[in-house]
Amino acid sequence: MTTANKITIFRILLIIAFMVSFAFSGLAWAWAALLIFSLASVSDFLDGYIAKKYNQITTFGKFMDPLADKLLVVSALVCLVGAGIIPAWIAVIIIFRDSLVDMMRTLAISEGKVVAANWWGKWKTAFQMFAIISFLFDRIFYLSLWGVSVSLVLIYIAVGLTIISGVIYMKDNWKFLSFK
Repeated sequence: MTTANKITIFRILLIIAFMVSFAFSGLAWAWAALLIFSLASVSDFLDGYIAKKYNQITTFGKFMDPLADKLLVVSALVCLVGAGIIPAWIAVIIIFRDSLVDMMRTLAISEGKVVAANWWGKWKTAFQMFAIISFLFDRIFYLSLWGVSVSLVLIYIAVGLTIISGVIYMKDNWKFLSFK
């Protein structure tokens, strides 16, 4: 197993630690949730960098890296919705798009193809992670810029990128849908 794939698996394990730390109240737990989620987010960049730099790109990594990202983001969104921090419709849009993309990936695999994430999807993931980190930071300190929540601005950008990347992904991979 490559180093990049080990980092991806580590990110999946961090999801459990994040959810446990988020579930508890108190400043120390809020900091723990923020740090764990931030570490998991950085590991997403790190595994991709290592995979490319050291030629460790694998079929496992092409499939599991985006899945690990989705699990991390969806877990955090569920926590944020459950805590009343973000509205459920935001999580529904993101989860719906990710479910469609997963369906397309599964269909592509059944055709013997592996479809890697595109740049729109990478930007979507980055903004989702930045927004979640900002919301986690808000649990400790409230961030605003001219009275506007930085976290809300980031999550709205993330939702926009989620929709755009989903449409592009569906358009580019429609060929894998066979209505037989």
